[in-house]
Amino acid sequence: MEQEPNEQEPNEATEIVGSKVETVEVSKHPEASIPETDLSLADIERRRSHPVRWAVTILAVLAAIIAPYWFGRSFAVNNTEAVVAALGDVSAQGIALVGWTVVVIAYVGLVMAIVVSPSWPWLIVFVVGLAAEQFIAGLSMLNLHFWYSTYVVYGEQSNIANAANLGILAAAIGVAVYAVIFVGLLVVIKKTSPLNVLTKSWASFILYFVIEGVALFVVLFGGLLTAV
Repeated sequence: MEQEPNEQEPNEATEIVGSKVETVEVSKHPEASIPETDLSLADIERRRSHPVRWAVTILAVLAAIIAPYWFGRSFAVNNTEAVVAALGDVSAQGIALVGWTVVVIAYVGLVMAIVVSPSWPWLIVFVVGLAAEQFIAGLSMLNLHFWYSTYVVYGEQSNIANAANLGILAAAIGVAVYAVIFVGLLVVIKKTSPLNVLTKSWASFILYFVIEGVALFVVLFGGLLTAV
């Protein structure tokens, strides 16, 4: 007569439950669910860090900052008449809008690269937007006292370059104002507060575009384009 196999005894443990000592059943894993490896935690983190990708990204950002600005500035100095002929029929508002747009595109690309995975498509958007912004900045002689530089290079047509500079500066100031407000909201609003919804990603994007819209409105209709 065959002997029936003994039932497997439950896996038990003793612990304190509600100030009383009780014996409770716990799950049993006869086989390890995580494969064994000789890699240390540092090795695993090093593999996840992708140093080559970061190096390429940093080099691309540096190239997007330096090369387009230098090329745009050189083109403005050596081909001033061509620039004026190409942009002479464009309104100052339109040129300011272009300068504002490239900064917004670069910033949105950077933020999306941080919060979205995979990030490389948005990194491309960021680098391209940054390169476009730097080229326009070089073409319009952007610096701390750009109105002097633009007048020296463009003369009576300096309003073209000034409009581009104002558009770029408006967008950059919008980014700075948004950053200050958003950080302030993170510090002031508690996680349990109903106002915590303002710190969500979609709400922060709406806030950013509202601020940028106000900055653009001030430039286009605030009289700055005729004052500089």
